[in-house]
Amino acid sequence: MKSKSQQTGVGIALGAAVGVALGVAAGHVAIWIAIGVAIGMALGSTVRRKAIDCPQCASIHSTHEDRKLTS
Repeated sequence: MKSKSQQTGVGIALGAAVGVALGVAAGHVAIWIAIGVAIGMALGSTVRRKAIDCPQCASIHSTHEDRKLTS
């Protein structure tokens, strides 16, 4: 599973790529890259993790999360 910062990074990268494509098509690359990065940051930071349905998996996952917090 990706961390929050990885999701934001992916969003920024995808937003920048879309911004470059739109910028080349429109002729204003710098403006569209900035717009793409802003949209990518917004989308990347709002992506939510998938909920865990199985109780056994949820208990293992919470133990995993506890280990990450203590290290």
